[in-house]
Amino acid sequence: MTISVWRYSHLALAVSSFLLLTLASVTGIILAFQPVAEKIKPYRVDSFNEITLARALPVLRQAYPDITELSVDANHFVQVKGTDADGKKLQAFIDPNTGKIIGTPGKQSEFFQWVTALHRSLFLHEAGRFFIGLTAFLLMLITVSGTILIIQRQRGLKRFFTKIARDNFAQYYHVVLGRLSLIPIFIIALSGTYLSLARFGLIETPKQSPKIDFDAIQSKPERKAAEFAIFKETKLSDVESIEFPFSEDVEDYYTLKLKAREVAVNQVTGEILAEVKYPMSVMLTNLSLDLHTGRASGIWAIVLAVASANILFFIYSGFAITLKRRANRTKNKYKANESNFIILIGSENGNTFGFAQAIHRSLLKAGERSHVTELNNYAVFPEAKHIIVLTATYGLGDPPTNATKFAALVKKHPQQNPVHYSVLGFGSHAYPDFCKFAYEVNSLLSHQQWASPLTDIHTVNDRSPQEFSLWAEAWSQQAGIPLNVLPQLQNTQPKDLDTFTVTATTSTNRTDGTFTIQLQGKRRLRVNSGDLLAIYPINDHRERLYSIGVIAGQINLSVRLQPDGLGSGFLHRLTLGEKIRARIVENKHFYFPAEAKEVILISNGTGIAPFLGMISQNINKTPCQLYCGFRQRSSFEMYEGLLLENHASGQLTNIHTAFSREGEKQYVSDLIERDAELISKALEAGSVLMLCGSLAMQKDVMELLETICSKKNGKSISYYQSHNQVLSDCY
Repeated sequence: MTISVWRYSHLALAVSSFLLLTLASVTGIILAFQPVAEKIKPYRVDSFNEITLARALPVLRQAYPDITELSVDANHFVQVKGTDADGKKLQAFIDPNTGKIIGTPGKQSEFFQWVTALHRSLFLHEAGRFFIGLTAFLLMLITVSGTILIIQRQRGLKRFFTKIARDNFAQYYHVVLGRLSLIPIFIIALSGTYLSLARFGLIETPKQSPKIDFDAIQSKPERKAAEFAIFKETKLSDVESIEFPFSEDVEDYYTLKLKAREVAVNQVTGEILAEVKYPMSVMLTNLSLDLHTGRASGIWAIVLAVASANILFFIYSGFAITLKRRANRTKNKYKANESNFIILIGSENGNTFGFAQAIHRSLLKAGERSHVTELNNYAVFPEAKHIIVLTATYGLGDPPTNATKFAALVKKHPQQNPVHYSVLGFGSHAYPDFCKFAYEVNSLLSHQQWASPLTDIHTVNDRSPQEFSLWAEAWSQQAGIPLNVLPQLQNTQPKDLDTFTVTATTSTNRTDGTFTIQLQGKRRLRVNSGDLLAIYPINDHRERLYSIGVIAGQINLSVRLQPDGLGSGFLHRLTLGEKIRARIVENKHFYFPAEAKEVILISNGTGIAPFLGMISQNINKTPCQLYCGFRQRSSFEMYEGLLLENHASGQLTNIHTAFSREGEKQYVSDLIERDAELISKALEAGSVLMLCGSLAMQKDVMELLETICSKKNGKSISYYQSHNQVLSDCY
């Protein structure tokens, strides 16, 4: 709920102020160039910061006996006023070292005056100043709420500047530029708010003049101005202005207006007659003016211009993000209580809705009754046969705002009829809690009596079309309904297929059960154990996927012949030397880990194929345990010789086998339960567990691992899944 409050507050503040904020930003960009234009004028002298009043004032009094005032502006240009030797009015920029005139103040640009008036008051006088001040205050609140949203997105303050997962252009740069310009924009907002409060007297900024005791003024000892202690201590860079005595009368004195105080100085003795220190509010007002206008630094003025330009971009990108979220709202043809397919969405930024809509449209096109809604709208769906969950993860593995109630609703509203479910997680490997919430949803559904998995949980990294297509194909195979959700899934056979030759097969010796087949590519291909081979048995759009094990450069498949199986029947009929057309599908999330203390491999039947390749390629001899289950020992014998060789060479540490139809009649889950202590300690120590095989086996093993991890480690299995310690590839 907190996330929602901050997000809606951020949006509401932006909507309520965007017109005035746009105007203030545009004029702010223009005005930022005024101090830059001023500072390039040649009126500042070298070593200005080293010049003291004791050095400069005697020179100026000698050059201009009738000088009345000296001032130093924000550019450190020294200006004098008075009359010259001919009695004419004098107002000029001078070199304080020599008294030489180096320029004459010009009239301020009418254009900058006009823009300044618009920026300050909208030409509405005090009313306009109020609205501009309010806009500055709202900008400050927008900055604060935006900062909190970034902290939540990045999973804590310590990760504030870590890598950002790239979403769409507006979303990505809204965050990136927001982090970079956070401090300048906050300073603009804070200083603008302070200046407005000071303008309306809500912050008092009194300046009291020194009170002189004229009866106590001394005329001795006489000293030259160069000998005055106050003049020796004070540099021109600390001066705002100096008022010179009108005459040589001892009662006329110097008035020094410095950055932090005002001082009256006896013109004869150099004695300090009176001193008034400015209150903190006056100093803060001057500082706010420097920070808000950039008058004190050309570099800071440019920073302000860039920050103001970023505000304009934030206005654009913020509305683009909002409009995209609104555009993702789906109009349902069928009500939830009459639909067979329920698509539930969890999304913080709206990116997941596009994928859900593609599935939704495809199901409608196939003649199915589909309904799309958010996870927080979960209820009893009386006609539902399939529930498809598409969800992202937010914050520290948290659910998105529209999915926070899902877990409670599932427990409160069990479905009345059996329902198949599928979970598709969206996230980025840039974050440590990759798809954690999706794993938690999958775990939650797996414990419901009414729910049975149609496919294993899938994840999509950085909204990869290829990984989404992989899930769509797997789901289509199990549901028997084509999902033409992307161009890659059009009703035509994909192009650029490779040719593979059958180099070995056991299918001719087995009429049922499990068989193996080896393939050699016509050309050298980049393929890894864990990738998938996509075949097209009758040369149409129907695709079948099989896990690959790479051994000695050849692709190895382990397949169970299914009654009337389109893919398994096709592969079973292949003979030695026969050629097929297929393609390699990268499956990077299921590669043997490059760095792990130990790897635990769990499979049953046909799931062993990728593990055979991984073990054979374990050249670093990472400690590796294999748990595998088969119906009969004869099925294991096809792989036993290779596994024993791997064990002898140190590429495989131990082999644990279970046979469900002979001997002790064990399942692989029985082996896991037997070694619960070993496995729990391995996971806690950072080991990686990989699971490949049937969905039924996957469900049993995952339920068992949930119990083991919760009991022995005090953590859910989803914790290890989100940290890439539990990897699965089951169908």
